[in-house]
Amino acid sequence: MRFAPLLAAAFAVATLSACNANRQPQPVIDPVGPPRPAPSSLSLPEGAGCSGAVNRYKAVMENDLSMGHVNQSVYNQIQGEISEAASACAAGQDAKAISLVRASKARHGYPGG
Repeated sequence: MRFAPLLAAAFAVATLSACNANRQPQPVIDPVGPPRPAPSSLSLPEGAGCSGAVNRYKAVMENDLSMGHVNQSVYNQIQGEISEAASACAAGQDAKAISLVRASKARHGYPGG
């Protein structure tokens, strides 16, 4: 019984000394990884007005999906927004179509919104 307090004190000292051990900082690993550049084969469609804006945004989204920069559910949502802009463009509502593309880009964090 006389050794119980000594054993408890030794255990406490050993436990507390482990807290003071020099620890190496652990690197932070990004699970997604660094952004990958667009492939050199990516060519954005030419064209002016709303049809050009819609087609370029659609091409960027297809590239981002294939590169893993956007998941399928977000891609599907954006495709719905692109379809709405394409319909407005086909109906001759250029300003509305371009506004829809800009709003979608801004909502999803794409430049040129």
